[in-house]
Amino acid sequence: MFRIRLRRAARHYLPVLALYGVLKLIGFIVFMYLLDSAGDFRKKDPRFGGGTHAWDVLASWDGWWYQQVAAHGYDPALVPVPGATGLITLEGNSAAFFPLYPATMRLVSECTGLGLYGSGMLVSVVASFVAALGIHAVTAQLGGRRAGLAAAGLWAVWPGSGVEWAGYSESLYVALAVWTCHSVMNDRWLTAGVLTFTVGLSRPTAVALIAALTVAALLALHRRHDDIARPWTAVLIAPLGLLGYLLWVGNAMGDLGGYFELQDRAWAHSFDYGKHTVNVFTSMAVGHFDYLFAYPFADVIGAMVTLLALLLIPLLIRQRPPLVLTVYTVLTFAMVMGSQQIFGNVSRYLLPAFPLFVSLAIRLRNVPLPLLCCLLGIMAVASGSYAGYVLFELGVP
Repeated sequence: MFRIRLRRAARHYLPVLALYGVLKLIGFIVFMYLLDSAGDFRKKDPRFGGGTHAWDVLASWDGWWYQQVAAHGYDPALVPVPGATGLITLEGNSAAFFPLYPATMRLVSECTGLGLYGSGMLVSVVASFVAALGIHAVTAQLGGRRAGLAAAGLWAVWPGSGVEWAGYSESLYVALAVWTCHSVMNDRWLTAGVLTFTVGLSRPTAVALIAALTVAALLALHRRHDDIARPWTAVLIAPLGLLGYLLWVGNAMGDLGGYFELQDRAWAHSFDYGKHTVNVFTSMAVGHFDYLFAYPFADVIGAMVTLLALLLIPLLIRQRPPLVLTVYTVLTFAMVMGSQQIFGNVSRYLLPAFPLFVSLAIRLRNVPLPLLCCLLGIMAVASGSYAGYVLFELGVP
């Protein structure tokens, strides 16, 4: 019986894992080749896109901060920069980076002896495969196995996918988020609540998933009068991870809004209701790159991803998927577009909006498999540049 189940699982999951792994490996090799051949990383600080080897770049920028948390923990504080009067008036502090990914990195390091860099990469790579399986499962439930396979392939080559195999938290976040949505779609409310609680310890954008679960749970409660305890429990559990971390940071800083103060005054990252996004698009439309945090190559890709998302969201809504997917996608998009940030990072910030892949994958399910693999393979080669090199070396991921 066990062997039969194992063979069934292999037939079901191995094609997904193989397609994702091959596509991702192609893009990763191209990314490493471009880094090594250009060689610009050798002239940069290891914290800011540099290092001795090409792969060192993968743990720079935010990856450096995650390693600091894993190694030294937190010391939340709002420390003014002496004499600063511009946008950046506070020193950067690791409290801006949520604890789930560095804690997992530290745990794996202590269990395997790989060190923080190797452990962080292992967590990201394994989580990326878990996310691929989840994206396949969600999409297959809506459009069949061929659509699920296409969605897993799109996850490998999507703009911003360069951080899937890097010292970043996106793969872990998406792996948890997609299986949360799958749990909601199958009325596994307690699992969904626990997963959402965990997601809240990963990134502040978890508020989109919390809201999506809450709306889906309230709809389920409206439609039935039995078994109401589990949806209500999920709703109550879901926000505790996010709120708990924000309150802990605020209490340690002596300011309950300290996390948002740190984001605003140390990284110039705040919610401005889309003012910065509008400024970027109106400037780029006339060929100007004089807005805040301009990185032309990365920004053009970010603009293309934004426009693509605007095309795919109506297609997703027209597909009439479970409400949890629609609410999560729309809110994730609104949070990203409504924030003042480094616009070139939009391709990374929208990577968690995986239901965008779903609407496109369902339309690709009728493409012959050889042609689909060929198209995805071409995108995989190109992704080494647009999803990897541009993001890490021509922008600030």
